[in-house]
Amino acid sequence: MKLKGLRWWVIGLIALATIINYIDRQALIVLWPNISADLYPDKSMTERKEIYAFISVVFMFSYAFGQSIFGKIFDKVGTRIGFILSIGFWSISTALHAFAKGVASFAIFRSFLGVSEAGNWPGAAKGNAEWFPATERAFAQGLFNSGAAIGGIVAIPTIAFLTIYFNWQMIFVIVGIVGLLWLIPWIIIVKAPPKTHPWITEEEKHYILKGEKIKEVKENEKLPEYNPSVSELLSRKQSWGVIIASAAIDPIWWLFVFWIPIYLSEVYGMDVKAIGIYGWVPYVGGMLGAWFGGLLAGNRLKAGWDINKTRKMVITLGCLLMLPALLALANPGSPFNAVLIMAVVLFGFQTAIGNVQTLPSDLYGKKTVGTLSGFAGTAAKLSGAGLIALVPKLTSDGNYTPAFIIGATLAFIVIASVWILIPRIEALKSRKK
Repeated sequence: MKLKGLRWWVIGLIALATIINYIDRQALIVLWPNISADLYPDKSMTERKEIYAFISVVFMFSYAFGQSIFGKIFDKVGTRIGFILSIGFWSISTALHAFAKGVASFAIFRSFLGVSEAGNWPGAAKGNAEWFPATERAFAQGLFNSGAAIGGIVAIPTIAFLTIYFNWQMIFVIVGIVGLLWLIPWIIIVKAPPKTHPWITEEEKHYILKGEKIKEVKENEKLPEYNPSVSELLSRKQSWGVIIASAAIDPIWWLFVFWIPIYLSEVYGMDVKAIGIYGWVPYVGGMLGAWFGGLLAGNRLKAGWDINKTRKMVITLGCLLMLPALLALANPGSPFNAVLIMAVVLFGFQTAIGNVQTLPSDLYGKKTVGTLSGFAGTAAKLSGAGLIALVPKLTSDGNYTPAFIIGATLAFIVIASVWILIPRIEALKSRKK
């Protein structure tokens, strides 16, 4: 049996995994007003925010740790088995939240979730490098990145709706089961890489493989991809350009992912059902930005632009879109205005991030993509955890402006790291002769 467009089935499943990933992690975020009122009825809003921030930081540190671990795991066992391990464990971890009784148990279950959910991103980057030629990678990256935004769009109103019929413990069990069901089509469809997959057409196989970064040296001789050791990888300034850009841009996303419901609850006095009405709007901007960034990059590459010019232009454009929107959130006015401005921020973020995440596959061979993606992801989650931990102190008076100013500063750092540390985005060569 041959399946036309098999690569799109694969990236579609990865995008669906990303949607599930965000539904699982956002269950706590959306439910926290109810959970905190249930578990901590005598604590103030600030004290509940501090507890929430601590649990979230535990998740982020575990997520950062898991990025490096799963980067190596995916490079070792491959995309198929890597995703089975990652989503299998994170689905079970989500369901275990139903048994949490306080800070310690929530922190333990969030740490399990963080480590296992981390595999989604180096796995997606590796799957992208395996299944797509360079000209399509930014669009493919945008597709599964849009899964994060779609997860936010779906999760917030869905979980708010589920609170009508189920208690918060049962909701964690339900969303955990959804992840386990995803494993069925993944195991059936993703049998092997494109070189050996029995269902791929010869035409599609040739189309994918001709896009590999292999340069002709002689008529019948080819130069292998550059897959350096970890020490050599970290000795290249281009690697640090990827790592620093990731560490600067990611906290902007996490600022909104973790604090939109709390922000709406604290600043505008919304309950969970009202948050379900407003809270999904920013993620529409994120979804559109993911598609826009990928399509724009693909369009410029097909028009004859090189990888270097394309990636830098799209990343810079995304960051420049975020800057005025982040500053405008200092005084948004109505809640509707606030979520619309947030949508612009997430549009700019997703426009840029898909191209930031393709940088490892632009610079190195496939056996190194997962490793560099894992290191970059670790740095990104650690910096994200730092900002999340600061939010309760920055917003102790209910004013979120300082957090938004930090976000705008980080956008500048992204631009600087890409332009300065990666003078030219292209396949690197070994320094050894």
